[in-house]
Amino acid sequence: MSDHPLTISSLRSGYGEAIVLRGINLTIAPSHILAVVGKNGMGKSTLLKSIMGYLPKSAGAVKIRGHEVTGWAPHRIARLGVGYVAQEKALFQDLTVEQNIRLALRPGTEWRTAIECVERTFPFLMTRLTQRAGTLSGGEQKMLLTARAIASGAKVLLIDEITEGLQPSVIERLASVIRAECERSRLAVLLIEQNIPFTLSVADRYSIMDRGEIAYTGSAKEAGAARNVTKFLSV
Repeated sequence: MSDHPLTISSLRSGYGEAIVLRGINLTIAPSHILAVVGKNGMGKSTLLKSIMGYLPKSAGAVKIRGHEVTGWAPHRIARLGVGYVAQEKALFQDLTVEQNIRLALRPGTEWRTAIECVERTFPFLMTRLTQRAGTLSGGEQKMLLTARAIASGAKVLLIDEITEGLQPSVIERLASVIRAECERSRLAVLLIEQNIPFTLSVADRYSIMDRGEIAYTGSAKEAGAARNVTKFLSV
């Protein structure tokens, strides 16, 4: 099995004949968070959808936990231990919090283990298990999405614009949980974000995407990282 839970090689993908991603190369190790930042329309969300198999790949390869998954259906990819926290509302709005969590569990993941994860990450959800997911606030739904992905037994976590529209206290909690669970469960995390303070507080590395290509990669802890990202995004 590969040392890297997620490896992307020369990936080209898009929508029909419209190529959006143009030769993406990325690797993420266990217990490591890579943030991909960039302006709107640069291909960030397309990257996650291509990894998950929602969009066809015209060239290149995606390897997850040692398996070449190019051409696989999304449900097969998820079974490898990939949790996807989508930007769109991906909850079953009319089902309860508990039902949403149960539906995401990988085969072999015990409910007791999953519920212990929920209690550890976002304990308030323990009092909402019978509540319909659609009645949760926006921030609570984002926390449920995150808890569900982690509790599913994921080893690779894909997170798309999770902080959008959230108040600072919720963003701070999400950052704390993602960082802690990354280290605790040796998760490999690919984070798509535009919130620069959040990104640099939680990530180990960052890559700047520009028109479907990786224009720059650096350490999130390096001096001047925030200035570098801000400058690039403001051009």
